[in-house]
Amino acid sequence: MNQLHDTAIRGFASDNYSGVHPEVLDAIATANGGHQVAYGEDQYTERLQQVFAQHFGEGVEAFPVFNGTGANVTALQSMLPRWGAVISAKTAHINSDEGGAPERVGGMKLLTVEAPDGKLTPELVDREAWGWGDEHRAQPLVVSITQTTELGTAYTADEIRALADHVHGHGMKLHLDGARLANAAASLDLPLRAFTRDAGVDVLSFGGTKNGALGAEAIVVLNPEASDGLVYLRKLNMQLASKMRFVSAQLIALLDGDLWLRSAAHANAMASRLRDALDAGIASGELHGLGFTQATQSNGVFATLPDGAADRLRARGFRFYDWDASRNEVRWMCSFDTTEADIDAFVSAIGEELTA
Repeated sequence: MNQLHDTAIRGFASDNYSGVHPEVLDAIATANGGHQVAYGEDQYTERLQQVFAQHFGEGVEAFPVFNGTGANVTALQSMLPRWGAVISAKTAHINSDEGGAPERVGGMKLLTVEAPDGKLTPELVDREAWGWGDEHRAQPLVVSITQTTELGTAYTADEIRALADHVHGHGMKLHLDGARLANAAASLDLPLRAFTRDAGVDVLSFGGTKNGALGAEAIVVLNPEASDGLVYLRKLNMQLASKMRFVSAQLIALLDGDLWLRSAAHANAMASRLRDALDAGIASGELHGLGFTQATQSNGVFATLPDGAADRLRARGFRFYDWDASRNEVRWMCSFDTTEADIDAFVSAIGEELTA
């Protein structure tokens, strides 16, 4: 097959725009050849259980799936009865970017609260944590948080522990959407277990795709008492891979070593390089009308631009999304393959557009 795209085109729209990490591609090729039992009874999926145990401790169980929406919906279904509801931030991916799948496919009610930095607190949870025993209200039984959040911010281990204690005190369970969990670990400089299992998270959606995999995620049950039926729900939700060895091999490539951390740390560093350069331009008075709406704690930068500037930058070939068009807010994401040259070229273009 001929290559159909221009590999010189770079962008900051999403860490999903990047390709597959070469080491992950090598792992897929290594897992190829010969025959292995289908539907997860293969040696790679067996090995993956051991790899996840290295990071999260003995007794965890991982269920490889295809995508983050499937991981979230299936994980939450396993944590809830039919009458259950999930409390989340209004900006959470399960509420704002999954096409209604948790409610339409998962059959659960989402109870959302405003969280200006994307992070829930015990006080914010309590805005919807009520009405138990009221037959007219969907019962709030799970709280779902995202790490890092959709606004690029990171929960500390202490913040998650405080949430977990509060949630469990109400008899609820804590789910964590870890689409960018590796970026959080790199930002916090903590092992994965320190701000998940050890902090009281019950069930985790582990993200691999944004960290260089090719459609490879996993549901990781950290507390077996908090989840039931995943062996059936994964198939029911069309997330059971027949040739699962190729999904598992990708996650092994990321986690059985430091590739996951190297890639995430690099993406974070590129976002910091972008933010630092633009902060310097603002401080020097060279950049006009540029502001930031969130702390840059992972691989995303959230900024506001003067009228028309975003479209002019996109006309130059730089791809990125509007986040809140009503206030000219944009999101710039960095990936495992973002280069310093990419950042410097983007900073230069922003400078040309915003210099008076």
